Amino acid sequence: MSEAPRRGTASDATPPKPPIRDSLVAAAFQLFLERGYEQTTVDDIVTLAGVGRRSFFRYFPSKEDVVFPDHERCLADMTEFLSSGSDDDDPVERVCDAARLVLRMYAENPTFSVQRYRLTRKVPGLRAYELSVVWRYERALAGYLRERFAGRRDGTLHADVIAAAVVAAHNNGLRSWLRSDGQGDAAAAVDHALDQVRDTFGAGVSGGARITPEEPEDVVVVISKRGTPMWRVVREIESSLRED
Repeated sequence: MSEAPRRGTASDATPPKPPIRDSLVAAAFQLFLERGYEQTTVDDIVTLAGVGRRSFFRYFPSKEDVVFPDHERCLADMTEFLSSGSDDDDPVERVCDAARLVLRMYAENPTFSVQRYRLTRKVPGLRAYELSVVWRYERALAGYLRERFAGRRDGTLHADVIAAAVVAAHNNGLRSWLRSDGQGDAAAAVDHALDQVRDTFGAGVSGGARITPEEPEDVVVVISKRGTPMWRVVREIESSLRED
């Protein structure tokens, strides 16, 4: 009596192939590490990934974009997060929380994030591309703050300064974590940096713009009778000032 065929188990199943987009990113970074960024072509990437050139450009407009595959999604998430807030939200807290969405993207895959950080440090063109990405995040934060500060004196200035400060603080904490090869608590490093922004712009603010009380003007009022000699008026003023 022949043995009945054994049913396949979960361990026997062939693991599903990763999506094409993920395959392209994995192939690209494998080649970047083996050959170098400049020496790797799009044709090399698609050959290793087992797809055609058309598939590559369906997901990535250029070779630079494959190095930063998740920033478009993250920028969209940030924009949605900012627009979903209410007028009761503290605007400085809101943009700090929005910046944490970028950190979360990096922290989801520490190995990839560290590899990308090292790569961008070596390739000037990628550093320039990264700066353009950072600028888009900053513009999203500034756009939100400009709306919140609309109608205030120097509202646009406050918005731009705070947005730049948030980006600088976030990047300081993030890069500190990346330089440590992704060791330690990335969130703690970024929180510590963003605390500096809140301490500077968040405390004692009204509507998100710091209000610095103006020093009261020192006014001296002297009452004299009509016809009093000017020298006497001046002496009374000097006397009052000395008393203060």
